[in-house]
Amino acid sequence: MTEQFPPPGPQPTGPSPEQPTSQAELNRRAREAKATAKANKNWFARHKVLTGVGAVAVLGVVGGAMGSGGDEPAAAEGQAPAVEQADATEASGADDQVSTETTSDEAATAETTVGIGDTVRDGKFEFTVTDVEDGVSSVGDQYFGEEAQGQFVLVHMKVENIGDEAQYFMGDNQYLHDSEGKQYSADTEAAIYLDEAESLLSEINPGNTVEGVVVFDVPTKADLDSIELHDSAFSGGATVDLD
Repeated sequence: MTEQFPPPGPQPTGPSPEQPTSQAELNRRAREAKATAKANKNWFARHKVLTGVGAVAVLGVVGGAMGSGGDEPAAAEGQAPAVEQADATEASGADDQVSTETTSDEAATAETTVGIGDTVRDGKFEFTVTDVEDGVSSVGDQYFGEEAQGQFVLVHMKVENIGDEAQYFMGDNQYLHDSEGKQYSADTEAAIYLDEAESLLSEINPGNTVEGVVVFDVPTKADLDSIELHDSAFSGGATVDLD
């Protein structure tokens, strides 16, 4: 009898998978597959709180980096930074202020400067210098008079009492100044020989005005600058420019 063999076919190349032997084994493998799938889920999906915190931190860092570049625009070529421009503006403003104050001071000085023919006040008196004679060699006449040591300077003025009571005008309270800052006192002895008696001493009632001449004996080369007028020996004085 001839032996029968099965027809040739593909043969398995590796070990055949282990086949479950029971329902319990099938259930065990199913549980393992489920656990593996659960373990392989996205880590970030399982840690939502940490993921949110990390995202906020990352956004904060990125925003800070972007913001730091936009705090202060870059200066254009040839243009000073904003801080330097601000300092320059403040300095310019300070210079303008100093210039304005200087101009105001000069204007105020110009307004307070008075000359011959102008009126100025000191205390209870209002003075107006009307004329100045210099180069006078003597005063008086051939019988009674006085010769100048240098030259006599005769300052003609009006004096009005603007106070509420009588006040004495005295020539000795007036002072002459030259361009070098030298101060000259009045020559009351020479004033005696003038016809204008008010030059020496005169009592002026409120509202009244007297005209007088104050005499000074100064060097012939003196460059006269101003006269300082006082209503008394203790008053502040007022200056009249004689240039």
